[in-house]
Amino acid sequence: MEEILSRAKRGAEQAEVFQVSSKMTAVHFEANRLKQIQTKESTSTALRLIKRGKVGFAQSNGFIEPEALVNMAMETCQFGTAAKFDFPSPKAYPQVDIFDSQVDEVTINDMAELGEQLIATIKQRTPDLVCEASVTKGITSVHIINSSGGEASYDKSFFDLSLEGVLVQDDDMLFVGDSQSSCHPVLDFKTVAGEVTMQLELAKNNVVAPTGPMRVILTPRGVASALIAPLVTAFNGKTVLDGASPLRDKRHKQVFDKRFSFWDDATLPYQIASFPCDDEGVPSQPTPLIDHGVVLQFLYDLQTAALANTQSTGNGSRHGGLPTPSPSSLVISEGAVSFWDMVRDMKQGLIVDQLIGAEQGNILNGDFSGNVLLGYKVERGEITGRVKDTMVSGNVYHVLGQLEAVGREARWIGGFLRTPCLYCSSLSVATKAG
Repeated sequence: MEEILSRAKRGAEQAEVFQVSSKMTAVHFEANRLKQIQTKESTSTALRLIKRGKVGFAQSNGFIEPEALVNMAMETCQFGTAAKFDFPSPKAYPQVDIFDSQVDEVTINDMAELGEQLIATIKQRTPDLVCEASVTKGITSVHIINSSGGEASYDKSFFDLSLEGVLVQDDDMLFVGDSQSSCHPVLDFKTVAGEVTMQLELAKNNVVAPTGPMRVILTPRGVASALIAPLVTAFNGKTVLDGASPLRDKRHKQVFDKRFSFWDDATLPYQIASFPCDDEGVPSQPTPLIDHGVVLQFLYDLQTAALANTQSTGNGSRHGGLPTPSPSSLVISEGAVSFWDMVRDMKQGLIVDQLIGAEQGNILNGDFSGNVLLGYKVERGEITGRVKDTMVSGNVYHVLGQLEAVGREARWIGGFLRTPCLYCSSLSVATKAG
């Protein structure tokens, strides 16, 4: 990396080298049986330049001669965008605990046994369930250096346990599933097994949902699949800069329900989306996005922050190319109402645990619309069964502008979002029967 940087500085005003190496082992189960064990190792090196005020970029997987990478990046400068930023000088980074050496000590046999125990436990309850499961562990190492003297490096461990099940009965297909992720080893399968078992219990009866506007409880998985995509898009600094975000002129204004707070925080310990610095070497920080319904801040990388005449929030993330503003760990604050109190409050309504296709709506406008992959009908304060052939639609600003309640029990979903249940005043529900 040092040789690449040295060569790059000879022909460019500024330069930055980013390198990430990872080793990942995954144990996959298919149709209730062990299917595949796979270990992958990879290294990627990226060079970003600023030459004559324009950005050049090149990236290579595996080994590459320093001179070749520099030449590739130099050639792209003439076509690059105008650079409005400087690479960070040396910074002090927060202490963020994201590495557990115990992850590397979990053997493949341990991982296989964990998956087998998870599947066996669930099939004791529902023998006809066909399960796919995965147990994944790995370690990622990141190193960044630049011509301003900035340098950062860290190691992150990760472990994931997930299961998806399908129950086929005649022409009916029921989909259930859950997962758990951490920088620690996830060696207790009971949390995932318990969640899937509860889904199977609540879904044992099929019922028909009515058509029309009605109250809806979004479980944490429901929140993740319905609301997060339009929210993340709206708070992306580039979307705001382009004038496409509905929140572009709403800073410090009351837009959402006063009980709703939402923030981004890469400093949370042992979360797989945490880090001490982003992919540009900017220190990580908690960034409040919504505080008691008031819009406070947007997510920026170096370039979009400079164009917006503000500071990077430490959210520059690379997805196989140049950095773009991206969230880290997202958190929705807990409220005061339990899930079962929400259910008991409903005369008639719907619980949505999983939507599919919700991102096909007009995300920029905050709209979402999706098929209910897993959901339940509520009548007179009781869950009566699972709904089929049902679609839910709404607008994230309408939904979050006037909530019935915010749940007091929160959990992590997918390792990137911690959220409670949200009790929505009204969503549009449509069914084939209706």
